[in-house]
Amino acid sequence: MTAEVTMRAVDVIRAKRDGQVLADDQIDWLIAGYTDGTVAEEQMSALAMAILFNGMCQQEISRWTEAMIASGERIRLPAETLRGRPAVDKHSTGGVGDKITLPLAPLVASCGAVVPQLAGRGLGHTGGTLDKLAAIPGWRSALTGPELLRQLDEVGAVICAATGDLAPADRKLYALRDVTATVESIPLIASSIMSKKIAEGTDGLVLDVKVGSGAFLKSVDQARELARTMVALGAEHGLRTVALLTDMDTPLGQTAGNALEVRESVEVLAGGGPADVVELTLALAREMLAIGGITGIDPAERLRDGSAMDCWRRMIRAQGGDPDAPLPAAVETHVVRASTAGTLTRLDAYPVGLAAWILGAGRARREDPVQAAAGVETHVRPGLPVRPGTPLFTLHSDTPERFDQAATVLREAVTIEPTGVPVERPPLVIERVSA
Repeated sequence: MTAEVTMRAVDVIRAKRDGQVLADDQIDWLIAGYTDGTVAEEQMSALAMAILFNGMCQQEISRWTEAMIASGERIRLPAETLRGRPAVDKHSTGGVGDKITLPLAPLVASCGAVVPQLAGRGLGHTGGTLDKLAAIPGWRSALTGPELLRQLDEVGAVICAATGDLAPADRKLYALRDVTATVESIPLIASSIMSKKIAEGTDGLVLDVKVGSGAFLKSVDQARELARTMVALGAEHGLRTVALLTDMDTPLGQTAGNALEVRESVEVLAGGGPADVVELTLALAREMLAIGGITGIDPAERLRDGSAMDCWRRMIRAQGGDPDAPLPAAVETHVVRASTAGTLTRLDAYPVGLAAWILGAGRARREDPVQAAAGVETHVRPGLPVRPGTPLFTLHSDTPERFDQAATVLREAVTIEPTGVPVERPPLVIERVSA
């Protein structure tokens, strides 16, 4: 008879603190114990910091991800829901003005795929997809399992909140990382994202890994490492995965804020919208269709002929929203103008996101409310000429006493140099990573 081996969290913490590779059974025990409360928050905090400093090998990350998946349920999309259509998903690591999921999900569904997009709310300077859609009157994010399957069957696309049964260990660990300065750990970022995406049960996944001042990852090398780690995790778990590294030094589109970004997304679905939002939406759509095996369909045509807009309207109605209702408008607006003449050579994403947060578009804690109409409109892009009095930004808020602070932050977002200074425009899609 073999004696049962009793594990202790302190031994696991010490092992990682000293740079050792954690064994599979240590990881399994730790994640299960953290989920059920056996492993205390302060113990997991110490381990997360040890992982931040010492990293994990690919085997550790893979097992950690598997343990996170095993902490909850996996979604199984039945054949009668799919009806021969591939199920494909997309995830962005988050950025300023990143409203791409809104036009992308109905666009890809209009091309013949099933898109079960489980999304989250925003925290800090990056907006959350669910907060944006919540600006639509009547729309609801919480769906039951049968409602989700019915909508996928009838509409082909859903954007909703994940249930509490999907990777619950990640939900606890995500909140802990946010308050312990361990968000930047690439192994923990990769396992957090991929545990939920693998548990969703789709056939393919396209990752939009943001890099730049407005992203969590500031360097291309960091972003590439994260992308390669996640693509490898997908391959190990039978999920076809591709990643695009995309620029987040400059905000996406011309708006940052919930209702403002919905409006801009609808413009894209109507065949217009800012060129960069259209470009990235189409780039991700083509990757999703390719990974799902759908060929011979140009998603740009689905924007032009109204098919994507029709799918959007059905998707919003299916979740109780009114696609024809006016979006919320802020009580007050304020224009920030240029004070000098020249060429705008820089529009920094981070201060724009921070200003939108100050105005009420974001939250500092998960329980904080957001203002649906708050945010920032940008009227200039790098390379454009300005003169004294040229509008740079319009601020929207129900709390106008915040305008001065937001305007001060936005002054740091722009650089205006003498006309004739060359302006380099980096590509929107920097690199593609695949298995």
